[in-house]
Amino acid sequence: MKAFIFLLPMLCIAFTSTSCTQKNTNKPEAAVLTEVVQPLTSDTLKFTSGIRAIFQDSKGSYWLGSHNEGLAVYNGTSFSYFTTANGLAENQIRSFQEDEEGTIWMGTADGVSKFNGTHFTNYTTETGFPEPVAKASSKNLWFNAGNLPGVNWWDGQQLNYVPFPKPISEDLENSYAITGISKDNQGQVWFGTYAGLFVFDGQNLLPVKKIKKALLPEDYIHIRSVFADSKGRIWVGNNGIGVLLIDGDTVINFSEENGLIHPESSRRGAHSPAGTLEHVFSIAEDAH
Repeated sequence: MKAFIFLLPMLCIAFTSTSCTQKNTNKPEAAVLTEVVQPLTSDTLKFTSGIRAIFQDSKGSYWLGSHNEGLAVYNGTSFSYFTTANGLAENQIRSFQEDEEGTIWMGTADGVSKFNGTHFTNYTTETGFPEPVAKASSKNLWFNAGNLPGVNWWDGQQLNYVPFPKPISEDLENSYAITGISKDNQGQVWFGTYAGLFVFDGQNLLPVKKIKKALLPEDYIHIRSVFADSKGRIWVGNNGIGVLLIDGDTVINFSEENGLIHPESSRRGAHSPAGTLEHVFSIAEDAH
């Protein structure tokens, strides 16, 4: 995928997670298949709530997921809009992926939608068989699990929910709902959550404790994005303390090292002056 970045307004929204680590052993309900109602089209982007995710597919079209207005697809000439009225699982879209058949998958705030060009098929965490994460691989599709403290992975037939190996708290600063997912070139999958970073090493889900090396005593982690670059480095965007950079065993606050944290910063989610890099909700890499 070629990286393509839009600088558009981003709305910060806080979610309170609830504990749900008990595995469901009941047979799942069938996935919901919905035929697409003719979408609206326009030659300009109509979203006003902010963009949560952007993706360029193998055919060159751009997919834009909004904060609460559904999906827009740009084919180079016009935008087509899809919402729950057209079959989407939810109007907040947090991530995109494309499978080997060219089907586009969307992680939403309430389940997963896949779109084959004519139909949406929706899946929810509740309708997926829980499977041990050891059966997964980096080649699987990975999705957030709504506000649950864990991850959904697609095994080719169904979603499987796996909880993170961390306790859940009602305090937002200790929440483990996913805010970012990225696969590295070593076959590992990295998961950013509000209060911590996790990695799937091919067999286990593990907390990444070494990011604490880059924190000041007064800092708390509030991750909003994670990205594994082509050199094997891991970039972790926070809402307040900027970007943490993991390069092997070395961990630094990239924003701090480059003078991009304001001297009077609250180091929280409050508004920051221009010229800072304290609130990072998306990270990408271009061809260079």
